Amino acid sequence: MSGHEKIDYVELPANDLRANKAFFNKAFGWQFEDFGEEYTAFANQGLDGGFYKADLKSVAANGSALVVFLSENLEATQQKIIDSGGTIVQQIFSFPGGRRFHFTDPCGNEYAVWSKEA
Repeated sequence: MSGHEKIDYVELPANDLRANKAFFNKAFGWQFEDFGEEYTAFANQGLDGGFYKADLKSVAANGSALVVFLSENLEATQQKIIDSGGTIVQQIFSFPGGRRFHFTDPCGNEYAVWSKEA
């Protein structure tokens, strides 16, 4: 299947690249490739992307796109995020099609994690 005109990459702000790299490495095992002092990239995580040095935050309430992870065990993923230094900003809730929660990384970017389980 061709990647033509498909979403290929996502970039997010981070005011502390080192803290974000440590968080995502500990929580999800991500590896990074640095491109200078102000950019780091990740790959093979469902969608490739990177973090750029900025004092901005990606938060859904401000109109930002929401990056959503899939989990086979929502509670275990939530605990890994807490143990790795993430902050739960919306506890697990049910919605048509599954359950999910929202968290922020050390730089304040918001994400969601969902599960197909009821």
